[in-house]
Amino acid sequence: QVQLVESGGGLVQAGGSLGLSCVASGSIFSINAMGWYRQAPGKQRELVATVTSGGTTNYDDSVKGRFTISRDNAKNTVYLQMNSLKPEDTAVYYCNAHLKRSDNFVSYAYWGQGTQVTVSS
Repeated sequence: QVQLVESGGGLVQAGGSLGLSCVASGSIFSINAMGWYRQAPGKQRELVATVTSGGTTNYDDSVKGRFTISRDNAKNTVYLQMNSLKPEDTAVYYCNAHLKRSDNFVSYAYWGQGTQVTVSS
């Protein structure tokens, strides 16, 4: 069994900062890409940022220069530092990990349960 547990969401005023973290645990052999996605009410889930095991990052244009994704491979943890937040960043943020399980060596994509980020104007 594999779990992704997110933490760090909350309410912040526009221009403020929040940090998210996500820990993967369970029957994990290796983790390839990890990332953050978000879903606002009435909208589809969209990519925010991803990071490979080697540290290569990718960002949606809407968050470039404001958000920073990072990971600690030893702790199976991915972080998202969000600065200069805008009301349009309000959404449920989901952690995602592409990993190989240690019990069957099959690769799967896993999702966390989501954490709410609300930015007030």
